[in-house]
Amino acid sequence: MVCFRFFGGIMEKLNLIPFPVKSVVKPGGLDVGGKIHINRSDELVGPADFLAEKLHLWGIEAQAGAGVSISLRLDDSLSRLGEEGYQLRVNPEGVSIVALGTAGIFYGIQTLLNLLPADYSAAKVLPCIEIEDWPRFSWRGTMLDVSRHFMPVEFIKKWLDLMAMHKLNIFHWHLTDDQGWRLEIKKYPKLTATGSVRARTLLTHIRAEGERVYEEKAYGGYYTQEQVREIVAYAAKLNIEIIPEIEMPGHASAVLAAYPHLACPGYEHEVKCEWGIFDDIYCAGSEEVFGFIDDIFAEVVSLFPSQYIHIGGDEVPTEHWQQCPLCQQRMQDIGLDDERELQSYFIQRAEKMLEKYGRKLIGWDEILEGGLAENATVMSWRSFEGGLKAARQGHHVIMSPLQHCYFDYSQTDRSDEPLAIGGPLTIETVYEFNPIPAELEGQYHQYILGGQGNIWAEYIRTPEAIEYMSYPRLIALAEVLWGTGRADYSFFAARLGGQLRRLGNFDVNYWGKA
Repeated sequence: MVCFRFFGGIMEKLNLIPFPVKSVVKPGGLDVGGKIHINRSDELVGPADFLAEKLHLWGIEAQAGAGVSISLRLDDSLSRLGEEGYQLRVNPEGVSIVALGTAGIFYGIQTLLNLLPADYSAAKVLPCIEIEDWPRFSWRGTMLDVSRHFMPVEFIKKWLDLMAMHKLNIFHWHLTDDQGWRLEIKKYPKLTATGSVRARTLLTHIRAEGERVYEEKAYGGYYTQEQVREIVAYAAKLNIEIIPEIEMPGHASAVLAAYPHLACPGYEHEVKCEWGIFDDIYCAGSEEVFGFIDDIFAEVVSLFPSQYIHIGGDEVPTEHWQQCPLCQQRMQDIGLDDERELQSYFIQRAEKMLEKYGRKLIGWDEILEGGLAENATVMSWRSFEGGLKAARQGHHVIMSPLQHCYFDYSQTDRSDEPLAIGGPLTIETVYEFNPIPAELEGQYHQYILGGQGNIWAEYIRTPEAIEYMSYPRLIALAEVLWGTGRADYSFFAARLGGQLRRLGNFDVNYWGKA
């Protein structure tokens, strides 16, 4: 139930996004404008420190035993809310946040901060309220492509902060592609020495008529392993799991420019300066390729503690395989009928490697072609269809259909929108997204882990441009993935203005900003 009540002579409206599953506003309010003290157990030191740091933005100082009490407490009896659920109560005596696990405490803190005014200088009065809240989906993700355009470490941290603010918990980091390899691998230094740098960059749309225009200077960048560990640790404090993506067997131009012997013989390779789908793929008939991939995985899993590793698997042209004697011999030796089955064989071998390291494989929905690897999770992007097929086969699915979740599409059809791959994709269309389509039979709903918004960066060159294309659409997606599944866009739109003011506090260059 949602209630709005008068207190202090002002009609207070809950601008919470994502909106909680259950909320009841009570009469009265709690002034936290002075000193507060945070009661917590030893295992909640991290969340308590996070809360104190954020309250400082409003000039609210945490001191031992002083002022209003904010209690953080774990309770084993709240298993029905899950690890990320929480109870939040504000009354004239103080604030309490109770949860089964630390993740729930963290999200309760986010809601508490969201109850404070967006204006740091305004009166710090919380409405008296009772909230019980939990997420609909366990996978509430964003994907950021840093291969096409590299993003600095400090922006990645800001991106994670904004995710946490909206209860998003999965950061899918697209680290490799045809236009640049962005992850330091100690055993293969040419991946960054050669594979991270392209000679120039296309500035005009790949489908535009007329002469193409380029920025005629080298473009590069990569993350050291030390930087990756720093970012992973930062994300963990925000209850965010980072899923790295290491593309294979296609989108491999940057790899093959650095180590051409991993390709089918007879072709030349370079780090691509344009966008699209290229024939440069790993040679599926070479055992050295699989040894190389195993070496890469060994370093990747040492950096990322995530349960999943994303291997791409999308947009794999097979012309080189068709002409390659090694690949054709491989197909003959193991009895494969066509190159799509060879693609499946490649993915299955990658999966076995990851299982050796105790990890699970995710791939884009093309990994369904030729037969799905035994325990693979499918990320469905071309539509819902791949996800529906995978779920009906008993595989876990993340829904990320381009019709709702591709934020490299323009936000309107106005002529003043920045260059984009396609569109328009409006915030209303994002809000209409339901990761569980109506046509999916009930017994398969359990296989839908959630959804994800994707930001491909071919035409998005700067952090400010990333923010412009992503927000406020990611706010709509966050509510969809957390919420109850009862979409009410008018109610969402009524709350959005308050959330945009919060983005302004963090200097976010969101679409529509004055």
